[in-house]
Order: sequence, then structure tokens, then C-alpha cells
Amino acid sequence: MSYVVAIPSYNRADSIASKTLSYLLKGGVSPSKISIFVANKTQEKMYRLMVPASIRIIIGKLGIANQRKFISHYYPVNAYIVSMDDDVEELQMLRGDKLVSVKNVDAFFKRAYSLLKKENRFIWGIYPVRNAFFMYNTLTTGLKFIIGVTFGYINRRLKRLEPSSKSEGKEDYEQSILYYKEDGGVLRFNNITHKTKFNAPGGLGTDRQEMNKRAAEYLHETYPDIVSIFHRKNGMTEIRLARL
Repeated sequence: MSYVVAIPSYNRADSIASKTLSYLLKGGVSPSKISIFVANKTQEKMYRLMVPASIRIIIGKLGIANQRKFISHYYPVNAYIVSMDDDVEELQMLRGDKLVSVKNVDAFFKRAYSLLKKENRFIWGIYPVRNAFFMYNTLTTGLKFIIGVTFGYINRRLKRLEPSSKSEGKEDYEQSILYYKEDGGVLRFNNITHKTKFNAPGGLGTDRQEMNKRAAEYLHETYPDIVSIFHRKNGMTEIRLARL
């Protein structure tokens, strides 16, 4: 099955080539399949100076929730889209009690699509925490958090599957919930995770504490049977999904 890779990016023109793009290309992903989605013409000019000419740069929308909507509407219905953040150094697989690099990225994306079709699901994701101790060699197909760092989906352009801008910063949680409600579950690889540096400069910006609080409160109010709120020691507002 053919696929495309969409990379939403903001203010990371100086690092995207050495991280996500380098990993994808070394992993057998053709540059013709890869597009970077930026917020405006100024960003487009910055990225054009830093990334290979073979990689498309597309002007989308500002804000990750809006950008994800734009990406889904940019591609046709039934397109198989892999979304990957702009600071992913590599995907890693659990082997024994250690994590090793997923070398053949192209093969993994194709295998993930085959499993989506087999399990009658429309979105796949990976384990959200890079810690081999907590990971296990299983696939789950019920309600699980599909982290926005790397995921793949079969495009349906359904408005009811689009996260609200009110969930900005936790739009991947809302996306997980919406797909669960639509399809009865999502597909998650519990033996695959990502190597990345969270909260690096660029991306969503720096006021994450207030953004998290707003998004968590919105999700709890909207999905009270699925979402509960808790607070980390640093004051950051977080959520948990119910075990359904």
C-alpha cells in the first residue's frame, strides 16, 4: 500500500533535516512521499533554505490542531497518511529488555497499514513513553492513547474525527477518543516507541502549562466518562483515559 508522510513543523528549520528527515530517508522512505507542512510564507522560506529540494514544503495553518485538520483535507479520502513530528530522531523497538532502532521504516509503515486492515481499525500509534521497562510485545485495539509524535491513519475527512482547537496541546488525546468512539478502538504498537526531545524550542511554543490546563479542562468537560484530570508535581495539568 502506498503512503505519504506528513510532517507538521514550526520554527525547527534548523533541526528537521538532521532528525526526522534524515531518519526517514535512511529508513527507505522515498523523498517523493514526504511533505513538510508549515504555518506561513515566512516559515516556508526558512525551511526551503534548510531542507533538500526533493522534499515538498506546503503552507498549511498555524497551530497543531488546525494543521492536522489541514493535512487531512489536503490529501484525498482513503489516502494512507503517516504523521511524524519534526524532531523524531528514530523509532525504536523492544527487543528483550532493550530498545533498538527500527531500521526499515518503509517496511514498518507498510506493515502497520496491513494490520489496520486486518483489525478493521483506521488509526495506529506507538507506545507514548520511551521506557523499555513499561513496554511489552503486544498490539492493543481498544481505547488507548495515540500520541501525536508518530501515527498513521486512513483518511476519511470526517468532521466528527477532527479534534477541536480547544484541545490544542492535547489534540492527540481527543483524536484518540474520537477514533475510539467512531470505530470501537484504535491500533497501538506497545513494542514501538520514539526517540525525541520533548518541549524543545519551536513546535507549539513555550506556554505549555496554561495550554495543558485549558485542554485538559475542555477534554474532561466534553468526555467526562473517559477523561479524568490529575496534576504533576511541577503543577502541569494532565489527563488519564478510562480503561474501557
